[in-house]
Amino acid sequence: MLTGALIAIIFGVVIVLILLISAIKVLKEYERGVIFRFGRLRGARGPGIIIIIPFVDKMIKVDLRTVTMDVPPQDIITRDNVPVKVNAVVYFRVMDPAKSIVKIEKYILATSQIAQTTLRSILGQAELDDLLSRREKINKELQKIIDEQTDPWGVKVSNVEIKDVELPQSIQRAFAKQAEAERERRAKIISAEGEFQASEKLANAAEVLSKFPASIQLRFLQTLKEIATEQNSTIVFPVPIDLVNAFIENMGKKSQ
Repeated sequence: MLTGALIAIIFGVVIVLILLISAIKVLKEYERGVIFRFGRLRGARGPGIIIIIPFVDKMIKVDLRTVTMDVPPQDIITRDNVPVKVNAVVYFRVMDPAKSIVKIEKYILATSQIAQTTLRSILGQAELDDLLSRREKINKELQKIIDEQTDPWGVKVSNVEIKDVELPQSIQRAFAKQAEAERERRAKIISAEGEFQASEKLANAAEVLSKFPASIQLRFLQTLKEIATEQNSTIVFPVPIDLVNAFIENMGKKSQ
């Protein structure tokens, strides 16, 4: 008789312990517990220790940390009829745990689907040049539109970033040719500017030399010196006729 009573007491203690364990929940700082009592929403609780009524209350944990979600590559045709493949990344977090459970079945999956459809819709209205050069503006537009659609679920989209834009091979070759032509154009402009500056300097030098004829002879001799030092060669240069006439006249005077 005592043995049966002891077993009953032990069994009762175990049941109580099980009920206590199931009634006490511990939530981390970034977690919230959405409580349902007989199927009716009672609100969100946490963090810390919370107590629920076993078999009466049901708790669903919700993570409040920012979720980094990759949007798979989407095949898009831009407004100027260029087929591209674009992928992106979306940063979002739950702001209202109750709404994220009650208003939508799976908020992460729903946010992913909204991001994909919005990405195709917005980028399909943009031209290729805008997609490549005005990416920051498009990111803000995507963030705004996706956030407006997820707001009723208690989900806040903080940022959307386009990661990669994959272009067809033909478009890549066209861009390469365009870049090469642009480099050649810039090289020709720089060369022309150099020739123009050199001609200005030569014109200034010619003007200075014209004012001082003797400097032309000095420059001529200096050039001959530079040529002689560079390589062994025979140099034939004209002698001014005035110098030859003066020499002939001087020899004539001496012979008389």
